[in-house]
Amino acid sequence: MSERGVHESVEDIEVRLLLEALFVRYHFDFRGYAMVSMKRRLRTALERLGCASISELQERVLRDSRMFDRLLQIMTVQVSEMFRDPSYYRTFREKIVPDLRTYPSLKLWIAGCAGGEEVYSFAIVLEEEGLLARTLVYATDINPEGLARAKQGVYPLDRAKAYSAAYAAAGGTRSLSDYYTAAYDGIAMASGLREHVVFSDHSLATDSVFAEVNVVSCRNVLIYFDRPLQTRALGLFHEALARRGYLGLGARESLKFTPYDDKFTPVDAGDRWYRRL
Repeated sequence: MSERGVHESVEDIEVRLLLEALFVRYHFDFRGYAMVSMKRRLRTALERLGCASISELQERVLRDSRMFDRLLQIMTVQVSEMFRDPSYYRTFREKIVPDLRTYPSLKLWIAGCAGGEEVYSFAIVLEEEGLLARTLVYATDINPEGLARAKQGVYPLDRAKAYSAAYAAAGGTRSLSDYYTAAYDGIAMASGLREHVVFSDHSLATDSVFAEVNVVSCRNVLIYFDRPLQTRALGLFHEALARRGYLGLGARESLKFTPYDDKFTPVDAGDRWYRRL
């Protein structure tokens, strides 16, 4: 018996079999996701979907695509908010936008866009800096329901105050309310912000580069990947970026100790902005 077989728990084996089954049956590849976070999400799935074991969950998901749709929402949930980590956007505005102004047209790729909060945050900054009209934003995710929410651009009204505070801290030059309409219990982002955005499904685990872009922002996604999948994703970003293009990562993510550390130079290491060499 292999060393892996001796030390692997029954739960680990069940998880691996489930992820393999999801890839074969539905072509969604979660096999490169970090085991710790994956097991945490699957335990949540067992509780919500009423399954006694991962093996039972696997059987139900394989036989019922609706069950897979429900599982997908749990496995890919990403909590986000507008202008999350305001200094990230302030750095983009102050240190990167001046260079982007020299380009006749721009393309941004927001990978793992979740519910779209990051998409609208960037769109607002670009609008205020006079760049949105000549920019195309690619917003991608593997979760179809998340993409649908992002495209709608409707968020809970009770989040507006926190969003406004973060927007101001990020260097906003107006009032955030200028960019949305409040109705009932929600705020709907201005349709003009969406006119320059293409929402599309894309998997960092299985898909290829689809365009050359000037900026890639992928925040709080790589932390859920194991090392080989992190390397694959960074390879996609490096390939997609035009010469001297910019890469932004999450606060807990870094290029250090990756094969791409020497292929980028920091723009602001604290805010995880890098420039392709």
